[in-house]
Amino acid sequence: MPRAWTQAPKDRTRIWPVFPGFETAFGAALDANPVRSHILEQTVLDEASRIADPHRRASEVVAPYLGAIEDASSLDESVQLVICVVPDDLYARCRAKSIVPQAIGDRVTKTDRKRRGSGQLDLYEKYDPEMYRLSVDFRRQLKARAMVFGIPVQIIRESTLKLNDDVELGERRLSPLSHRMWNLGTAIYYKAGGKPWKLSTARDGVCYIGMAFRLTDDVKARTTACCAAQLFLNSGDGIVFRGRMGPWYSPRDRQFHLDRRAAQELLEGTLRTYREQEGKPLTEVFLHSRSEISDEEFAGYRAACPSSVRLVGVRVRTERAGPRLFRKGAMPVQRGTFWALNDRTGFLFASGFKARLGTYDGWETPAPLRIDIQHGDADVRQVAQDILGLTKLNYNACTMGDSQPVTVSFSDAVGEILVANPTVMTPKPQFKFYI
Repeated sequence: MPRAWTQAPKDRTRIWPVFPGFETAFGAALDANPVRSHILEQTVLDEASRIADPHRRASEVVAPYLGAIEDASSLDESVQLVICVVPDDLYARCRAKSIVPQAIGDRVTKTDRKRRGSGQLDLYEKYDPEMYRLSVDFRRQLKARAMVFGIPVQIIRESTLKLNDDVELGERRLSPLSHRMWNLGTAIYYKAGGKPWKLSTARDGVCYIGMAFRLTDDVKARTTACCAAQLFLNSGDGIVFRGRMGPWYSPRDRQFHLDRRAAQELLEGTLRTYREQEGKPLTEVFLHSRSEISDEEFAGYRAACPSSVRLVGVRVRTERAGPRLFRKGAMPVQRGTFWALNDRTGFLFASGFKARLGTYDGWETPAPLRIDIQHGDADVRQVAQDILGLTKLNYNACTMGDSQPVTVSFSDAVGEILVANPTVMTPKPQFKFYI
């Protein structure tokens, strides 16, 4: 890889612009004095985060945060966002595969945890079976359980708030402070109800729906998965709808496929939720999936879609083993380059050299997105242009564009929260609750 690809221009502000303050950047006031502050007991959190049983550990760490969020939801003042600042040590101990040194208490085997999650009680030890049905990941569990209070949550690790860019031995490597503040400011503004930006290419009546799948944690049922749909408009609005569990995964071809009934239910529920939230008529619906969309699936989607609405099924996936484009000079292919193979297939380079920045802000040779129009009729160049636009609708960070559209890039995040916490029966439809 040419060294120049990882070198920023001499003017660092082109990649990391100075953050002018929240009010100047977003045209909205951010009160320095929160409606309510709640300081959690450090020793209690530290002890809870060392519990050997990962389910109990996550549940007991999440509980104090949930209590504070519940208090905020009961205030007379309208609370639009809760910010949870989490110590780095606690965050590291409460991930899905965390290893906790000097753990407290007895370890519980996966078999016993599964048994407890099924509701089987123990004669010698008291526990709440519900905690064994929830994720062992602090972030996923907190996001899912906090939805009942109707307030979006922004989780911030303590190290993110460090006021300089210096990194000492053993510390987490951080991007420049201005970049962190742009990212946090964008997420806070969006979750509080604003739209940081809109696309100039937005087309009325057009929506894009990304299919999200997630395998369950049951090793004996490796075909069982949950499905969900993420609906996005070019304006940036996002809606999430959870579908049914089922044998949707095929180990043979490593893809997810719904049957006709499940596909129809998923799209019907998504469009119904959209009408309840937005109410604007649709003229075109584009389905984006990493897996191939089978004829049976598309028949179910078609049955759920009004006859007056044009429905198009598109497979969008990163082609890591596919072709690469190179050009003269030190920089890679320009972001936005599209190579049409025919009228239904093409390669879109959503990452690459960004002329406005004067550099390439990635680490590897750009891998293209392969776009295949598998069902319905559409102009492949228009489809590619829309997908490139959707790479700019990540309101969880302030960037010029991601390497994947939001319909695909956030499918894992949505799946993690919905599948890892199946007993959370009132998931919120707004996308801001999942990022």
